Amino acid sequence: MQSVQFTDEDVGKSVVNGDGDEVGIISAVEHGTAYVDPDPGITTKITTALGWEDIDDEDGYPLQEEAVATVTDDEVRLASNL
Repeated sequence: MQSVQFTDEDVGKSVVNGDGDEVGIISAVEHGTAYVDPDPGITTKITTALGWEDIDDEDGYPLQEEAVATVTDDEVRLASNL
């Protein structure tokens, strides 16, 4: 995917994994970086897979550009290798 520039319009979009399972939502966007609020049921699995286990951020976790496969009007799909 080409460079991803998130905007405030992306707040509230579902974040789904490569299998289409919802793993969280975009909770905030700051300076083009989206922050994900992970689904509490799978927080440990996702945070570990994305290297966020030591991060504590009230807005959520920053979504790295290389983790994004596609962005649509309704969702952000993560790369299937996560």
